[in-house]
Amino acid sequence: MDTPQPRWQRRKEARPAEIVEAALQLFMEKGYAATRLDDVAKLAGVTKGTVYLYFDNKEELFKAVVRETVLPSLEFAENLVDGHRGSWAELLWQLLEGWAERMVESPATGISKLMIAEAANFPELARFYVDEVVVRSRRLFAGVIERGIAAGEFRPVDVQMATRAVISPLMMMKVWKQSFSLCDAEPVDLLSFARFHYDLLLQGLQRR
Repeated sequence: MDTPQPRWQRRKEARPAEIVEAALQLFMEKGYAATRLDDVAKLAGVTKGTVYLYFDNKEELFKAVVRETVLPSLEFAENLVDGHRGSWAELLWQLLEGWAERMVESPATGISKLMIAEAANFPELARFYVDEVVVRSRRLFAGVIERGIAAGEFRPVDVQMATRAVISPLMMMKVWKQSFSLCDAEPVDLLSFARFHYDLLLQGLQRR
């Protein structure tokens, strides 16, 4: 029976993905500042020199983590909106539900908490995250609200304020769970909270 090859013997094409995976794990466990490329290399099963073959520095590695683990979900959601032809209220729920599910299942959603904690110390990374993730997320939900208004499903509202109202509660609940889950006597299920939040949103958005 064939035995698995050591990681250092695997195809070169696999190495960047393994490095990104290791970096994500360490960023989530230690934070950005405390994560060292030596530790990333060790966890990925490669040398530090190999890490530098693909990434110039830790900042570029972090950007790769965001682009490889966060942006594909955003791109999927953007395509979903562009191709949608039904109810905008139903699509709004589909987006919120999918987001909540990723919050439960994907460690990459913890990057938002990491950026909140370390943005002041690493403003260039914070600016990158805002441009690549936050702005696109706002544009995504704003587009749904705008099209819902145009279709007559939603009443005219301040789209910018409504977009923040859509995003902020679920984001805050995720950060809360990551920070205080061990000492919170009243834990909240994210999917249940997302549904409750959506029901409240519709009360404010839908035409009477």
